[in-house]
Amino acid sequence: MRSSKLTRVLLVSILLSKAAAAQQTAGAEKAAADLIKRVLPAAAASFEVAFIAKSNDRDVFELESKNGKIVLRGNNVVSIGSALNYYLKQYAHCDISWNGSNLRLPSPLPAVAQKVRKETPYRYRYYLNYCTFNYTMSWWDWDRWQWEIDWMALNGINMPLALTGQNTIWKKVYNSLGFSDKDLEDFYSGPAYFNWFWMGNLDGWGGPLPQSWFTQHEALQKKILERERSLGMTPILPAFTGHVPPGFGKKFPQANLKKTNWSDFSPVYILDPADSMFTVIGQRFIREQTATYGTDHFYSSDTFNENLPPTNDSTFLNDVSKKVYQSMATVDPKAVWVMQGWMFSFQSKFWHPTQIKALLNAVPQDKMIILDLYSENKPMWNKTEAYYGKPWIWCMLHNFGGNISLYGRMGHVANDPVNARHSADAGRMEGIGLTPEAIEQNPALYELMLEHVWNDKNIDLDSWLKEYAHRRYGAVNEDAEKAWIILKNTVYNGGITEGGPESIITSRPTFAASTKWANTKKAYRPADVIPAWRHFIKAAPALKSSEGFQYDLVDVTRQVLANYADTLQRGLAKTYQTGDAAAFSRQSAAFITLIEDIDRLLATRRDFLLGRWLNMAKACGNTAGEKALYERNARDLITLWGDKNARLHEYSCRQWSGMLNGFYKPRWQAFFKDVQQSMQDKKAVDEKAFEEKIKDWEWNWVNAHEPYPDQPKGDAVAVAQELFNKYAAAINEIVGLK
Repeated sequence: MRSSKLTRVLLVSILLSKAAAAQQTAGAEKAAADLIKRVLPAAAASFEVAFIAKSNDRDVFELESKNGKIVLRGNNVVSIGSALNYYLKQYAHCDISWNGSNLRLPSPLPAVAQKVRKETPYRYRYYLNYCTFNYTMSWWDWDRWQWEIDWMALNGINMPLALTGQNTIWKKVYNSLGFSDKDLEDFYSGPAYFNWFWMGNLDGWGGPLPQSWFTQHEALQKKILERERSLGMTPILPAFTGHVPPGFGKKFPQANLKKTNWSDFSPVYILDPADSMFTVIGQRFIREQTATYGTDHFYSSDTFNENLPPTNDSTFLNDVSKKVYQSMATVDPKAVWVMQGWMFSFQSKFWHPTQIKALLNAVPQDKMIILDLYSENKPMWNKTEAYYGKPWIWCMLHNFGGNISLYGRMGHVANDPVNARHSADAGRMEGIGLTPEAIEQNPALYELMLEHVWNDKNIDLDSWLKEYAHRRYGAVNEDAEKAWIILKNTVYNGGITEGGPESIITSRPTFAASTKWANTKKAYRPADVIPAWRHFIKAAPALKSSEGFQYDLVDVTRQVLANYADTLQRGLAKTYQTGDAAAFSRQSAAFITLIEDIDRLLATRRDFLLGRWLNMAKACGNTAGEKALYERNARDLITLWGDKNARLHEYSCRQWSGMLNGFYKPRWQAFFKDVQQSMQDKKAVDEKAFEEKIKDWEWNWVNAHEPYPDQPKGDAVAVAQELFNKYAAAINEIVGLK
């Protein structure tokens, strides 16, 4: 009798398990079908999906033609999305990009002659940097997020950082500890500065944060997570790192607090992990977050982001790490700590082997994953014995601050991930990732990096670039191919720098050749880029209808002219030294005209519009006050960064239409006016006095509200052709290129 009852219980359990599995499969099938419909609404009926098992614990996809359909198989929706993208690139010669997509499908759709099967060598394919959530994503709505999540799935990304709506959790935790919303007003930053607030670098700057933001972005985060999970991704959520409100010491006078300073912002307070309150808050944070957003057991925590620990004592560092992990694991025993390895590179003078080992060894080997954040330029895995046995991920950082510059190290990106994976010293390299501070620029470099997701061999760069140009522009074109080979050998053969070189245009005006955040040093001869420009111009009649081509033509034209501005500025500096006022007047007028011409060029593409950024910010507000606050955040981040005396001014400079005519040009005009007056008075120009004066003008611009267009104006190809005709000969004459 007892045996019969047990059998019935087991049968019921099996049936329930099968029903749950069937429901899960049906949900995944719908998610895959919906993905295809969003990407290819008119051709979705031509595709079928099916699920297959993993291969050796690695994601896998298959692709074949069967019964008149293109069959996409994978072990999850990310794999199926990758199969779709593989088909689009390799068979339909299409391309999906931040900056101009080509989805002109052939009719009929090409058949897959022989079944394709791809297995990824990487368990983890990571995406995003804390900074990306501000330098690019500050004002994203659901439509923009939905497009990006689809792009992730198409490119095999399965481990995205998911920080949106985090402030809701901070609010719930600190409210539960007795802090009122009024108490927290000087704690939360404005929306453009969340990254640095989350990482404990600053309090309050850009605030106070309206209460409506919490509600709207909690709802947005729930949509983001539901979609990412439905596609088979495992989002990484934040964990508590010790950052507490300014009034924490008054409410908890026995708390052991550390005051830290980052850049030139006011101090913030970090709770010592050894303090018992750290565990209390850390556990409460995970509980509240899980209740609100669920969990996939991956947690991001960076306790010393660009802030040095108070001591290099290994026991202290070991204890800190242990406490941070325990604050996650006591609530979620499956917790895995995902840590950025940025500090080991950024503050390498502090982080020696003893200190790094102490921090890492406090956490069980399988409960921590290290992001080697800057592998393409400054890898740390090969200086730390592959993080002393911890799983780690090879990452490409590439962009700093959202600067607009053609830059990259294509040869390294094509080869270094594979070389690292096959190195005898690679330890537990279990993934690759993209960790840019900002996106929506240099799309070719990111597509190149993503080729590694389903590939375990070095990439033949010349062949890859020809294929890339074909699918990006929708046609084979010899001039386009030649242009890309030149770009590979010039702008994409960059040096080890924090992002690409900037133009002196974006600098606070000066006679210096370079400034801290407008570093104009290039790893290539500017003259060598001009033939690529010429090839793009030659290709224009055949490719002008391609969105991707238009973007690339504008971007290459922008780069050549921005480089030319550096040359003109050096000439101005020399002319000033000679005292030739008439020549200086002519040359400064030419410099201003060049700025205006670049602005007019960039106005032809939505990708390069200041008004788009500002209007997205204002659209997040519900009231006039909220709109004004968000606009000020948006203006400040990309100009002064902080107040008018901020050290980081121009760190996030943007070569955008609207920025050139509205911000950079007036500064240079004011500078030239002062210089010309000084030359007339036969006095040396006082650059320091000018800098102090222009700071007030800059701060007024940050707080202003003049509108800028958010829709493109003009024909990109026609304007680029016009500027080629206007400037190519003059540039050739200066650089001696025939």
